[in-house]
Amino acid sequence: MTLEQLLAAIQPPSAEARSLAKRRWDSIAKPLGSLGLLEDAVVEIAGIRGNTQVRLDRRCVVVFCADNGIVEEGVTQTGQEVTAVVSENLVSGKTSVCAIARAMRCDVLPVDIGVARDLADGLLVHKIAYGTGNIARGPAMTRAQALDALLFGASLAEKLKRDGYDILATGEMGIGNTTTSSAVASVLMGRSSAEVTGRGAGLSAEGLMRKIDAIKRAISVNRPDVNDPVDVIAKVGGFDLAGMTGLFLGAAACKIPVLIDGFISAVAALAAARLCPDAAGYALATHLSDEPAARMVLETLGKRPMITAGMRLGEGTGAVAALGLLDAAVAVYTDMSTFDDIAIDAYQPFNATAGTLACSR
Repeated sequence: MTLEQLLAAIQPPSAEARSLAKRRWDSIAKPLGSLGLLEDAVVEIAGIRGNTQVRLDRRCVVVFCADNGIVEEGVTQTGQEVTAVVSENLVSGKTSVCAIARAMRCDVLPVDIGVARDLADGLLVHKIAYGTGNIARGPAMTRAQALDALLFGASLAEKLKRDGYDILATGEMGIGNTTTSSAVASVLMGRSSAEVTGRGAGLSAEGLMRKIDAIKRAISVNRPDVNDPVDVIAKVGGFDLAGMTGLFLGAAACKIPVLIDGFISAVAALAAARLCPDAAGYALATHLSDEPAARMVLETLGKRPMITAGMRLGEGTGAVAALGLLDAAVAVYTDMSTFDDIAIDAYQPFNATAGTLACSR
């Protein structure tokens, strides 16, 4: 499949299914809209699936693992070797997202899409290269490599849909990837590197200034084309970011909901939306990352996250944690009595023009 074929396969979610799901919520015996964003999420999922019968029984978080040459510029607190260690721990179930996933009945699929060394068995391997180039001195990858990573991510979403998964979550592992993601965000949103750059896994003030400067240099050296998201990813992005962008697009093409995790995942969702605006309708925001640009990216996407907890761990932890809230919402949506069931008058929406209020209990 080519990128053009992938994008052509993406259609908007079903407006009819969304409307019917909203009607179902309004029939349930509780105050209208009282589960807030959880109700909205179920409506979105119904639209994505084109079916008001919402099921989230089988779920999988895909964790794209890759290294980033920008670590040479001293923009991280830890060394590049940590990427490989954590990637292998994803296989043995000894990471934060694995622990949360066990609690949420969610499968974890770690993918080696560009770790700087060969890893132990157990990861899905589609290694584009042994890490990207140093974006402060040249492009992260070739355009062909960016397309390879993106189309692989899309094909993986389609395979997981065929395997029977009902919902996907996005995750990543790669030392230095908040730097590459900030660079991509800076270009796509037209924001300065200082506005979109945070401390990542715990940089000092001096380290933060190095990171901001490295992003400035990366954009100056590579001159990515804001109108060509593939060019932006190829020049200042990362393999993990490219793979996640493809996963968002593939999920949209095969109509499966996909959860945005934190800042890095949100930047991938933004890149996907710039390639195909309809793809945004298949992605759900889960939490507001503590990275400074996270809110900007989600607002640009028109997304409101369900969780605000100051999280900034990565790996897909926030997305997987949100599955518990989605389970709760689906339980109410599916199992709750309606006003007709219990023979009481339904709540009515507030009419601002007439100045009337909804009935109260």
